[in-house]
This record gives sequence, C-alpha cells and structure tokens, in this order.
Amino acid sequence: MPETLKGDKEFENIPSIRSKALRINLNENIYGTFAEIGAGQETVRNFFRAGGASGTIAKTMSAYDKDFSDAIYGIEEDGRYVTEARLKKMLSHEINLIEERIVREKHPNKMFFAYANTVATIDFAKKYKGHGWVGIRYQIDQNEDYNEIMLHIRFHENDAVQQQQTLGILGVNLIYGAFYKYDTPRKLLRYLYDHIDKDKIEIDTINFSGPKFEAVDNRLMSLQLIKNGMTDAVMFGPDGNNILPARILYKKNILALRGSFRPVTKVNIDMYQKSYEMFLDENRVDAERTETIFEITLSNLRAEGEIDEEDFMDRARLLCSLGHNVMISNFQEYYKLVEYFSRYTKMRLGLAMGVNNLVDIFDEKYYRHLSGGILEAFGKLFFKDLKVYLYPMRDPETGEYTTSENLKVHPRMKELYKFFKYNGKVIDIKDFNPDILNIFSREVLQKIENGEEDWETMLPEGVSEIIKEKKLFHLEEAISKAN
Repeated sequence: MPETLKGDKEFENIPSIRSKALRINLNENIYGTFAEIGAGQETVRNFFRAGGASGTIAKTMSAYDKDFSDAIYGIEEDGRYVTEARLKKMLSHEINLIEERIVREKHPNKMFFAYANTVATIDFAKKYKGHGWVGIRYQIDQNEDYNEIMLHIRFHENDAVQQQQTLGILGVNLIYGAFYKYDTPRKLLRYLYDHIDKDKIEIDTINFSGPKFEAVDNRLMSLQLIKNGMTDAVMFGPDGNNILPARILYKKNILALRGSFRPVTKVNIDMYQKSYEMFLDENRVDAERTETIFEITLSNLRAEGEIDEEDFMDRARLLCSLGHNVMISNFQEYYKLVEYFSRYTKMRLGLAMGVNNLVDIFDEKYYRHLSGGILEAFGKLFFKDLKVYLYPMRDPETGEYTTSENLKVHPRMKELYKFFKYNGKVIDIKDFNPDILNIFSREVLQKIENGEEDWETMLPEGVSEIIKEKKLFHLEEAISKAN
C-alpha cells in the first residue's frame, strides 16, 4: 500500500480514500466511535465501504434532532450547535463511554479514538454556504493521555450533497493523518486536502494538543494554513491558541492596526491607544462590543525573502504578551481586509495607520488587477461604515508634521482624496506623543542585531525584558558577537 501523500515529491502516489480507510480498519489496535451531526454520516460511510470495519468501529451515531442531541451532550449556553464547545462535549462524551464500556485488561493494546463533527451545510436559499467543526481525540500509546486535533471549516461548494462528500473525505484524511502522520504535523496539515480541491473547503482554524503535540506551537500551525493557501486569514489570542475569527469579530466594532511589529514599539502602542480612544468616541461604539486587532500581512512576513518562522514567532510572542489578538492575513490591499471584516459584522470599522500607509492606499498600481481600478477598490473600502485614524509623520530635518491636511498623493488622486477627507473618512490623531515620532521598528531591530544598548527605551514597558528573557530577534547571536 503506498505510503506517500500529497506534498512529497512523489505525491502522485497519494493513497486513495478507500486505501486510507482500509488501513485504519485493518489495524487491530485502532478502535473508536464516530459522532456526526448536520451532514449525515459521511465520514464513517467511507470506513464501512472500505471493508473490515467491524474491528475498528465501536459505534456510529448522528444525534440529528436538537432535543435528542441536547439530551446526550447537554445544552450550550448560547443555544448554538455548530460550535467549538459542542465539538469538545461530543469528543469528551464519546471517549468517556468507550472507557466505561471497554475493559482495558481484556484489550491492553487498544488505542481508543472518538471522531466527531458538527456542521451546517448550505441552506435551501443558498445564501449561507455553511461551516462546521471537525475533530478527533485519540491515543497513539494506550498508556499515554489523549491527543486532540480540532479544526473549523467553511464550505465553498453550492450543493449540499457535494459538501457532504467533501466533509467525508476530509474526515478520513484527518483520522489517517492523526494515526500515521502525527510526528510530522505540517505534513498532516497539508494532507487534509488529499483528493480535495482547495476551492471546495476552507480551514481557517486548527489546534493541536496532547502529549504527541507538546512541541507544536499552534500559532505556527496558523501560519501554515495561510502559506498553504487553506485560508486567507487566521487569528490567535494572548494565550497563543488559534481563535475562530467569527468568535472574535461577529457583530463587533473592529479597530485594526497593520504593521510589521518587528518589534512592537512605543509608536505602535501610542497609535493603538490614541486611535482606540477616538474610536470609542464614535456613535454606537462601546468598549464591550469592540475588538482591536493587530494585523500582519503575509507580504510583510515575506519582505526579507522567504518567511522566517522564528522571526514571525518573535513578533507573535511579543504582541500576545501585551494582551492583544493577532491576525495574519493574505490581504495586501486594505479593501480586502475591510471586505473580510464585513463577513462578520455590519458595525463600525476603523483602521489606524501612518501617513505612508495612507499614501500607498491612493497609489493606482495596487488596483490594476481590478476591472474598476482604484474606484472599485475605494467603493469596497469606504462603502462600509469605516474611518481611518491617521498617525502623523515628522520630518527629521525640518521638524514639520505631515497630517491629513498636507500629505501629498499623486496629482490624479487629489480630488479623490479630498472627497474622502472632507466627508469625514480620514481623521487625524491629535493627542499623539511628539517625543517618540523618531522611533522606527527597523532601527530598533538594527540596534538589537548590532548589540547596541539604547534600544530598550524605544519599546513599551516590559517589552525589552521579554526580548531579553526569551532572546528574541536573534538577541543571543548579537550578544555573542559583542563579546
């Protein structure tokens, strides 16, 4: 039976879905349950069809009726069914039943598992394409604790039957990868799309946990989702775990700051704090319904060539340590970012940025791929209830400040800029700290790399200590060179 999977040089030998299911079935030590809600029992169907399933499948069920589902798994506080919390309850319940009903002494080598999904496929009006949570809790060593892989998917197909079939293939790929590719989680991630076109389904959140994944940083797994084209944006919270974007953004006012944050400086934090105060002063904006997002684009991560994953993690750790939600996106243009946020909310949107970023927005070269050019992009960008909070720039030679009143755009863009400026879409941040405008991330980074000693004063309180403690941004190498 071929062992190679998509992503290796010999990817033409990808095992079929039947081959994967059969290999699981023929492993006498793999034993567990399938609980699938919302799209039939498409995953377990593949295992039945492959043959030899009697020694693998302890039970399969679909608690399709909501009342019956609640009786088995309990009622969610928010009353919803397609949630991460629901999936966790399903996995826990099914594993507990196996442990209660199967005597370990009689089956000392059994590796138990519970596979579950809770999904909503496309509606009859084809307005909502559907989404779902998919996961597996399982053992690789019967004497170890359970491992867990949980992921969130978005359907892109326009037919419910096609969505069900795709979900079934994804489920087989997940179970096969969990047992046979757990030691290479990056490959496991890529192999989830075996026999699935990426335009059929999107994976926008994934988390690994358990003894076999202790060395896995889920933020780095998030980055792989973007790099592999599985989704356009991922988010993770201060605790380092990946977060479903909808959970954070749904029906919220959103203020976003884009930057390199390499490292995060006093300027970044001043821009955030001042724009946040102004954002909260807007009508219908209150702190309880507002989220701030620090966003880094994939193009920014690639600015120095290939993505330096260690460098990415350094930035992520710093922002997380300051208590912020971090977003990595494939949206080079701001209008795409605004479109993305608009999937989840119709409330207020704000973008905090420096002068150079705003000037770039009015550069036509970024919109040549659009049939409507810059006008199409601006229709998407400013059509929503959006405002730009502009942080000033100071000329180091003249001391002159550049604000929305005197910044220079291309002559052809002057009238367009005036239209948005004088319609209140661009607002200057007034109460900024003038003493820090000469701080730039690239200069701080250079000082760190050169082993200079005055970079600490350019960073927010506590950040330099974190950099030193965790030896971020190749600090250890710089210290070695200095000595």
